Amino acid sequence: MRTASLAPRRGLVASLRSRLFDGPWSSLATLVILALLLFLGQRLIGWAVVDAVWVADTVRCEAARGACWGVIAEKHRAILFGRYPYDAQWRPLLATLVLLVAIALTLLAAGRRPSATGARRWRLVGAAWLAALALFPLLMGGGLAGLAPVPTELWGGLPLTLMLAVGGIATAFPLAIALALGRSGPLPAMRAVCSVYVELIRSVPLVPALFLASFLVPLLLPADWQVDVLFRVQVAITLFAAAYLAEAIRGALLAISDGQRQAAAALGLGWWQTQRHILLPQALRNATPSIANSFINLFKDTSLVVVVSLYELTGALEIALAGDAEWRSYQLEGYVFIGAIYWTGCFALSRASRRLERPQAG
Repeated sequence: MRTASLAPRRGLVASLRSRLFDGPWSSLATLVILALLLFLGQRLIGWAVVDAVWVADTVRCEAARGACWGVIAEKHRAILFGRYPYDAQWRPLLATLVLLVAIALTLLAAGRRPSATGARRWRLVGAAWLAALALFPLLMGGGLAGLAPVPTELWGGLPLTLMLAVGGIATAFPLAIALALGRSGPLPAMRAVCSVYVELIRSVPLVPALFLASFLVPLLLPADWQVDVLFRVQVAITLFAAAYLAEAIRGALLAISDGQRQAAAALGLGWWQTQRHILLPQALRNATPSIANSFINLFKDTSLVVVVSLYELTGALEIALAGDAEWRSYQLEGYVFIGAIYWTGCFALSRASRRLERPQAG
């Protein structure tokens, strides 16, 4: 039975006074920070909004004191879709929308509490992902249904970023669960193999792993066994992310008390049954913040594939502006634009993670 708190509730003004103006030094620090925020905020609003140019006019942009958002109006297709053929850019647009719908439905369903409509909700999510998995490669690659084929070397921009991130998350997560279970399991050989894998991958930065996948693997394979560079990069991202996810899940497994394992053994449950029905569900929920953090890092790390000539958002921006002398000097506005896209994706993942934590807190 919960008892009501006997402490009187303070109003908003009293709460702010106690936190921000609790003594002379606290008041001074608050005033200095507020003055700095007002000064920087005024300058930022002036640059980004008041003095900004919103039309694709290089003459006005050169004369303006603020940002030139006209570069986004002029180059947004090249930034969002990279080198994909201009006349066929409706295909990556539609592919991106299909993938975003599947992602949105998954995040919404994952954040809902269990209910009578939960099974129907997840069937809808499954149908959305089946449609996305079928339509995305068809629209991007073509070759069927009257669509002209487009090689993966021309894929880029936002569709490539989403594909690498979603593909990495979807494939790294089950691999990470297997690694975590293997490293904490009863078989010494399995523990050794999983430990060597995790420690080896974690000791190598992602950029060398991408270089190895792009340039070394083709040298090791026979000439008639060549694999597309995009697939090799996707595998490298998956293997890299799985090592970090595995440690987050293993730590959550070790945090569960031994009493639950002993109780499961007393009930006659085997090792796999104990992991599947008792320990793993708790561990995944406890590790939700760490897993979400790894997903966010993976989403941002897709920008590194530009070093192996795959032009996702960051690389597409460089291509769009580097070859145009009129707009080359407005890269800052372009980076703000793609930064907003990355922030939106990271914020959505963060909010979904917070919603998954609510049942645990309750």
